[in-house]
Amino acid sequence: MMKIKIFIRFFILGFFIYMMFNCAPEKPEPVRVCSIADNEFDPEEWGKVYPHNYESWLKTKEPKPTGRSKFRKGWDTDEVIYDRLSEYPFSALLYNGWGFGIEYNEPRGHYYAIIDQIEIDPSRTSPGGVCLACKTPYHKSFTEKHGMTYLTAKFNNALEMLPEKNRELGPACIDCHKPADMTLTTNRLHIEKGLKMIGKNNLSRQELRVIACAQCHMTYYVPRDENGKVAGDVRPPWEGSSWGNISIENIINDLLSDFQREEWTQKTTGFRMPYIRHPEFELFSKSSVHWNARVACADCHMPYTRVGSYKISDHNVTSPIKANFKACIQCHTESADWLEKQVFAIQDRIASLIIRAGYATATDAILFEIVHNEQKKGLNLSQALYEKSKYFYKNAFLRLVFISSENSTGFHNPSEAGRILGDAIAFAGKTESLLRQMLAQGGIQVPEKINLNLLKYLNHRGIKKLKFKKDQQVKDPYNLQENFSNTL
Repeated sequence: MMKIKIFIRFFILGFFIYMMFNCAPEKPEPVRVCSIADNEFDPEEWGKVYPHNYESWLKTKEPKPTGRSKFRKGWDTDEVIYDRLSEYPFSALLYNGWGFGIEYNEPRGHYYAIIDQIEIDPSRTSPGGVCLACKTPYHKSFTEKHGMTYLTAKFNNALEMLPEKNRELGPACIDCHKPADMTLTTNRLHIEKGLKMIGKNNLSRQELRVIACAQCHMTYYVPRDENGKVAGDVRPPWEGSSWGNISIENIINDLLSDFQREEWTQKTTGFRMPYIRHPEFELFSKSSVHWNARVACADCHMPYTRVGSYKISDHNVTSPIKANFKACIQCHTESADWLEKQVFAIQDRIASLIIRAGYATATDAILFEIVHNEQKKGLNLSQALYEKSKYFYKNAFLRLVFISSENSTGFHNPSEAGRILGDAIAFAGKTESLLRQMLAQGGIQVPEKINLNLLKYLNHRGIKKLKFKKDQQVKDPYNLQENFSNTL
């Protein structure tokens, strides 16, 4: 009897081994009921083949739980649209002179990418069709087909060039996937140019899981001609950089290299200025802990999830905080409460440094305004000190903007964010010292604390006559800023 039992056990084991190696498919494949055309932009058509992914993607329209995020709140169930200029009031002074100084809101997510542009003050989309660079999946094909006619068209006219059904369509399936086999790809000319600039070819699959997101979550500038008019599609300021080392120093050197990078005139100082937009990829890839661990954007923002018997990447892209750290606990063994405390501890420090750097840089801007007013009266001031202070000021400003416009309040790379803001504060402090020295040499005395008069910049903004929302202001988590400047 014992021999029979042993024989049966070995027979069953052998049968399962045979089935596993001879009857199982080479790799699991999703069921495909039809194919997707090569140039299919409509997500509904993709949804017919991949319904679970499509349904997940549609959820980007839905607001997220209120009260989860401490910073960068975005679009939550309270349906409050947060005003970045009210959150950080010094920004209204520093951005005064163009659209970002009129209306600058926390983004509501992928579904609202173009809708937010349509609803925002028209000053924000004044460059025209080029503003659609990271918003519509049609941008690459329309740039290649229509060139400057599309790029320089008035924003609403450029929108009307798009297919009516998908005119308000934000990032879509074709932006990240090849229709034939769903492998990852990109759909933005500026990321293709950027990768060539830094000599990066032959991306691995994990690297593609970064670049698919980075094609929009990266910084770029809108090139201008001698008259300040749009001169082409957006470009990354990556000259002199390399894969894993797109440093703020290299970015600033690129942006300050010629007039083509100067997009606007800062009203307070009168300086022509470049700008830095949402540099998530640049900050994350500069030797952050998660980058060095080979973690990709999708690991944290699109974690695998179960839909019935299927396993898919969650296309309801959001902050891991708002998803209760579901992505984080795939690697971290700590509780969600512990992880939340760690994230907020990092962000408190970075927010405090943003505030410190912001008010210091705004103080410099007012000092430049004083200098220019005195020069108009005929006062001769040291040109050498002036040029040096102007250079330092732009370095402070661009470092501040790099971190404050990045979407993680420093979490994507805490040590680098702290370093950059520390340097921003140092550049701003040196600028103030030089300007005070220059004014003192001319016999002009300025008070210890400069009154920034921020309400002048915060109220009655744009066609909506927007006002300062005091309840949205981000206060210094350590209550130290009042020691250094007048905050309002």
